[in-house]
Amino acid sequence: MSAAGLATSDTSLPSAPGRAPDTAPPLLAVEGLTKRYGGLVAAKSIGFTVRAGEIVGLIGPNGSGKSTVMKLIMGLERPNAGSVKLDGTEIAGWPSHKVARAGIGLVFQHSRPLHRQTVLENIKLALLPDSLIRLAADPGVETRARAIAERVGLGAVMDRRPGTLPFADLRRMELAKAIARDPKVVLVDEPFAGLTSGEVADFSALIRGFRDEGKAVLLVDHNVKSVAALVDRVFAMYLGERVAEGSAAEVMRNETVRRVYLGGSIETAARPEASFAGAPLLKVEGLDVLYGKAQALRGVDIHVHEGEFVSVVGLNGAGKTTLFNAISGLVPHSGRISFSGEPLARRSPASIAKGGIVQVPETRELFGEMSVRENLDLGGQHLPKAESARQLDWLFELFPILRSRGGQTARTLSGGEQQMLTIARALMMKPRLLILDEPTLGLAPVILEQLSKALERLRQTTPITVLLGEQNVTFALPHADRVYVLEHARIVWEGPPDRFAAEAGTGYL
Repeated sequence: MSAAGLATSDTSLPSAPGRAPDTAPPLLAVEGLTKRYGGLVAAKSIGFTVRAGEIVGLIGPNGSGKSTVMKLIMGLERPNAGSVKLDGTEIAGWPSHKVARAGIGLVFQHSRPLHRQTVLENIKLALLPDSLIRLAADPGVETRARAIAERVGLGAVMDRRPGTLPFADLRRMELAKAIARDPKVVLVDEPFAGLTSGEVADFSALIRGFRDEGKAVLLVDHNVKSVAALVDRVFAMYLGERVAEGSAAEVMRNETVRRVYLGGSIETAARPEASFAGAPLLKVEGLDVLYGKAQALRGVDIHVHEGEFVSVVGLNGAGKTTLFNAISGLVPHSGRISFSGEPLARRSPASIAKGGIVQVPETRELFGEMSVRENLDLGGQHLPKAESARQLDWLFELFPILRSRGGQTARTLSGGEQQMLTIARALMMKPRLLILDEPTLGLAPVILEQLSKALERLRQTTPITVLLGEQNVTFALPHADRVYVLEHARIVWEGPPDRFAAEAGTGYL
């Protein structure tokens, strides 16, 4: 879908409390920013500004181009065209260390600490001068580092090493390092992914602190709802293009944004749950998962009937992968998971897979140096030779491109071809329950259409049961018989796909 000409924009928004007046020159000005990877245009003529004392939210689904724009600003990628100005100085194409020195700081989604150093030592390193002429630290560094640790809520753990900290504290440490570098512009990548609602409130307050100090903040996130109360303006992207810009409320009402996130008038072909006879094939009851002190899943209940297609939708960090990993026996958990009436407790992942539950991971996990055919043969190694050959022929009909790629090493395939191979390898195991974790992640629209057709063929011509995890509801809903919405580690909605937009759509945004 082309985004050109579909956006609405507000150029006369009132200044929010703490926001710089619209007449002030921007600290960060992006214009015509374009990045191509071969034939893929990851960012197309993107332009926006962020002023001192302002927070702008850059939003869009996976694959929309947000991360590319952030990397172009930070100097982690070089643009093919366009301008990035920091306080009036052109910095497009500068190396990242020079961009950082000029005054742009990046708060990473995934913490990158020095694991042998304590929290306090990590913060102190961020305070040290980066000039070879000034190798000695300021005598006040210790005091300043302790003050920053207290400010972000790390006062009680500043003498511990990062490996002993819960996820939220690792995120706090990234914020502390950004504060220590005192940048003019702060880029914050997915600040709320994997956090509880209470932690989201704490992080929002810390990010507001950057604005209160007069810094320009660009907050990159997937959804409007998580940033609505925090940002002054929202810039929405899809497939590398701008689709809307304005206040959070305006962007949430924008028809293009709603179509991108919710699929607009999606045609669904759900089969009523009553049409699936007997007890559920898969039943999950009261599932809790902890990662250290972080609650990744809390009291989750779901069920899937044999032959049913069920979609679990949720944004990044909601807990979809954790749910699937618990079912597959890959993470410790409490609660009860049963398959075909038998509990899965104390069974190994290999035993669960042999018993009929096969998961296609978000990370694909192909054997990159092995050929397409060798990857497929590994999936079907337990089958008699004739049965394996029949299954392989059927899969080549489902994914024709794999037949012509049979001798090619898996790592040389395109992202879409790798995804097809991953699904095909799982299907070679002839599962009763196929779990698909974010199969659309980072894929081009033409590949999404091919995957969609393959999934629909599975639905119409096989008895297989599918549990699909997606944040892309445009892909997840048309094939689903039922939908669960997972948010902040809990199931918050369940129902047929045709009721999703009316009952859960606004909340999902």
